[in-house]
Amino acid sequence: MNHLRLKVSIYSKKSHYSSYRGNVGRVAPNILKQKFNEHRAYHVLHTDITQFKLTNHQFGYISAVIDEASNEVLAAQVSASPNQVLIKQTIAELKTRLPSGGRPILHSDQGWHYQLPYYRNALTKAHFQQSMSRKGNCLDNAPIESFFNLLKRECLKRLQISSIKQLQDVVHKYVHWFNYERISLNKNGLTPIEYRNQSAN
Repeated sequence: MNHLRLKVSIYSKKSHYSSYRGNVGRVAPNILKQKFNEHRAYHVLHTDITQFKLTNHQFGYISAVIDEASNEVLAAQVSASPNQVLIKQTIAELKTRLPSGGRPILHSDQGWHYQLPYYRNALTKAHFQQSMSRKGNCLDNAPIESFFNLLKRECLKRLQISSIKQLQDVVHKYVHWFNYERISLNKNGLTPIEYRNQSAN
């Protein structure tokens, strides 16, 4: 859009969800330190949760994982509550999308979900290396924050979404479009899937 000198015509007020509840478990080291320069697929992943207000004034919660190299969305789960079930479903989906034998870094913020033993144990069992942002620094997890921003601007904020089921359908359709059809100039004009396949060759 910058290259074509196009501007977004709609912006909405930010709806920020913070899952930080202090030190309720163990905080992992910040391995990445804002160095987002991974070019190999499945080596560095980013995860977070965002909320979206429905027209019935309830909130839906979206938990996602993206690949830093390709921007491919590897997991996206939607729920009416940001609870353990949502996180476990996200991890379960993620494991089905990764090649066997991989040992990626999975980076998150310091949200309470990511500090608890069940989450850390799940990552250890899956051979993921856990990394966390510094407290209150969203730039440390900029790739997933950028994806959520696009999801809301390009899709969610343009629709009247009245139920969790509808939100699930919309998110899943957007993720498929994002992965298979949406090109990015900083990925040489390729979609995330095309970039991933090209980098594997």
